[in-house]
Amino acid sequence: MPAAGPPPIVAEELDLLERVGKALEAPGSAATATPSERALVQELERLREALRDGTKTEDRPALLEQWHRHSALLEQLRTSRAQPRVSPDSPYFGHLRLREENGDQDILLGKGTHLGSGVAIVDWRHAPVSRLFYRYRQGDRFDEEIAGRERSGEVLVRRTVTIRDRRLQRVDAPEGIFQRAPEATGGWRRIAPETARLAGGEGAALRAHAVGEGSTRRLGDPSAGPARADKHLPDIAGLIDPEQFALITRPTSGFVVIRGAAGSGKTTVALHRIAYLAYDDPKIDSDRTLVVVFSPALRDYVSHVLPALGVHQVLVRTFHEWAREIRRRVLPMLPADGREDTPAVVQRLKLHPAMLAALAAHIADTPGPATPAQVVDDWASVSTHAPRIHAALAASAPDAFGPEELRRALDWMRREHEKLAAWLGGDRTAEAELDAEDDALLLRAWQLRVGALPAKSGPLLRYRHVAVDEVQDFSPLEVQVLLGCLDQRKSITLAGDTQQHLLENTGFTSWATFFEQLGLKGAEVDTLEVSYRCSRQVASFAVGVLGPLREDDTPLRTVREGPSVELFRFADHGACVAFLAHALRELAERERNASVAVLTPSRELSALYAQGLVHSEVPRARQVVNQDFTFAPGVEVTEIEQVKGLEFDYVILVEASSTHFPDRPGARRLLHVGATRAVHQLWLTSVATPSPLVRAPLEETP
Repeated sequence: MPAAGPPPIVAEELDLLERVGKALEAPGSAATATPSERALVQELERLREALRDGTKTEDRPALLEQWHRHSALLEQLRTSRAQPRVSPDSPYFGHLRLREENGDQDILLGKGTHLGSGVAIVDWRHAPVSRLFYRYRQGDRFDEEIAGRERSGEVLVRRTVTIRDRRLQRVDAPEGIFQRAPEATGGWRRIAPETARLAGGEGAALRAHAVGEGSTRRLGDPSAGPARADKHLPDIAGLIDPEQFALITRPTSGFVVIRGAAGSGKTTVALHRIAYLAYDDPKIDSDRTLVVVFSPALRDYVSHVLPALGVHQVLVRTFHEWAREIRRRVLPMLPADGREDTPAVVQRLKLHPAMLAALAAHIADTPGPATPAQVVDDWASVSTHAPRIHAALAASAPDAFGPEELRRALDWMRREHEKLAAWLGGDRTAEAELDAEDDALLLRAWQLRVGALPAKSGPLLRYRHVAVDEVQDFSPLEVQVLLGCLDQRKSITLAGDTQQHLLENTGFTSWATFFEQLGLKGAEVDTLEVSYRCSRQVASFAVGVLGPLREDDTPLRTVREGPSVELFRFADHGACVAFLAHALRELAERERNASVAVLTPSRELSALYAQGLVHSEVPRARQVVNQDFTFAPGVEVTEIEQVKGLEFDYVILVEASSTHFPDRPGARRLLHVGATRAVHQLWLTSVATPSPLVRAPLEETP
């Protein structure tokens, strides 16, 4: 008895792939083969003349239809010239068949364009017609303006296909999911869709899906109850645990250092501590209390929380905002503008503790008046005096910079100071700018040469309390400047987690070294050991990603279960966008108050996915470019670095691949930070080979 052939849908897709392969391999046809632009232009000129020459009324609609088709084809051709080529190994991922008034048309979506030989492959990122694939389902009627023309009809076919090495591996269609069987057995098997939503359970910490699988999985946790519409940090005073309460109610004076894993409540404790201190001393609620954060997003986040705790006058600033504001006021003779293109090695040198030591040594050895001009001279003298910098590095960190690195950094600093000297001498054509790191050096030079910084109103700038969040991403120099602004009580709260240390240029290495550099030997660190934000599944995955960077051997304590962490693989970013768009639209229908972060490793990928989700009509989808988060329900697409300190109901980590997350400390911490933003559920996707930081937990998953 002859073997049964493939299912009809699969047979149709196999025939289509064969036709595409022949078209791409036809003589004279490159993978980007397109019609001749000259032929299209000539045909458009012929049609224009025909329309001008008094064509019969009954013929005009047909001629106009040809005109519109050829115009759209020419526009697509010109757009595609600069686009990637169609790969014969995996030419497309989406199949769309449209029925319009003039007949049926098959359109294939890939990451390149090929128009000709009876085949139409369009780039999903640029072709206007691709919006039909992302906005409509099979069987839907459509009415859209595409390339300047109204088009209406019906979506007859909408399928996602997986093609590897020129072989069809999988077909996802409303009629069913068809997977190529192992080579030994041959044929195709139909996969029954999973009906259970992702919610709860005691499953493995990470569940992985091969390329194209997992298409029936769902975002959402019905057991979690309704989500909050306001995504700012809630007032949890009634839920504070004994360890957190002990830190909040510490005496007003002295240092409180809080260490804890992501989601353990470090920020909560620091802010509630301010509210507690203000209740006992109303003067705390004033501009003489300062909360310092590392990003504008966290600044906006905290600024919303403090009023909810009854604290309204406390200043919340990023360190760079605060330092620049003070520096401009006390040293108005310097350029106001800041530089944006400072090399990383220069940033690292200026923030290194050795620069702090060199500055202190110079001022101690160099007599001078306590004037603003002398402060500028001290700063410039140290920054351009290579022997003193070499000596400071040799004494404390001889291996911190290679000879070539140090030479490049010193040359940059010397050139920039020459421009500044010309500018101060009256040459306003000199492109004199200051680095953000210069503000901290100048303020510290003022403190060492003159004394306390002057206040905007009043004699001296003295804070009753300072709280620094994510302190591991500040340099000892920056924290030393803040310490120099405390009043006699020396009241400060430092909160951080070295496992989330992302800014490697700041010089933070460990708590013990950090305190030694600040002159705070013997300072105690209080550790919060319970993660309240993340479920056990998310926390376990995030800890596993850290590997050797993990600080504690004891398991991280969590308070609730959640859905499994899942990894989805795709052959193309377009297929990934289509999958996520479908899941996010469904989530928006079920959970209107859900907040979702789609996190990427680069600005380019953020733009790609944001554009794809918006074109797919995912409700309230937007790209966050400059940390302008809404803290409201919706889908926000941005890079992982931008969400540090924030939280979202759902997190999707895009392109967790070896390319973007190699087995390096910085990549481990970045992936850890991204994962721990998730409150309820975490998904990962990968088009390229998944990162070893993800594969390792996969190998341990039963």
